[in-house]
Amino acid sequence: MTAAPVTSVFESLRLDAVTDQEALRRVYELPSEVALRKQMTELTEPTRRLIGCASLVFIASADAEGNLDVSPRGGPAGFVAVLDARTVAMPDATGNKRLDTLQNVVATGRVGLLFVIPGRSTTLRVNGRACVSTRPELLAQLTAVGKPPASALVVEIDEVYPHCPKSFLRSGAWEPEQWLPADAQPSTAEVTVAQLRIPGLTIADVEQAEADAPD
Repeated sequence: MTAAPVTSVFESLRLDAVTDQEALRRVYELPSEVALRKQMTELTEPTRRLIGCASLVFIASADAEGNLDVSPRGGPAGFVAVLDARTVAMPDATGNKRLDTLQNVVATGRVGLLFVIPGRSTTLRVNGRACVSTRPELLAQLTAVGKPPASALVVEIDEVYPHCPKSFLRSGAWEPEQWLPADAQPSTAEVTVAQLRIPGLTIADVEQAEADAPD
């Protein structure tokens, strides 16, 4: 007897999923005029200031085959430079050297950015064309992490949109009394050991490697 093929949870749910934009729109009310008018193609003075306050940015990118990636970037407030009303530049700090985001940008020339200010509920979305620059005079301006970076991500803005604060308010992200206790989640070392599946590798080994890694 031939065993029945195993259907994944996703494939099962996809059988009756929404398949077109008209069907999707019927599930929701139309957006308000304010929600539509807030979208702009260049920075205003307040959105420039928001970028200057942000110390955390999430970058969405895709490769030529459409495989997606979202990666965090951090630095002191203002580490992303505003070059003009439609252009921002972000230094590439030392990381794991996989270059997932930068390789995607080289392949497709597009990114989405989400600027986050810790302790505040306002976020700013920026989508647009992008390139990876190694021009020395640009890199010399981007020393927020202490030295010129190896490269910079430069984004020409197609869309800038300040988000409603409800997601942060609902999550309690900045309210310590709502945070889970530290032992409620696995440590980064525990996650790494499970991901690597290397015989003999211990959590203590990974914790030591994390402590020894350069900033």
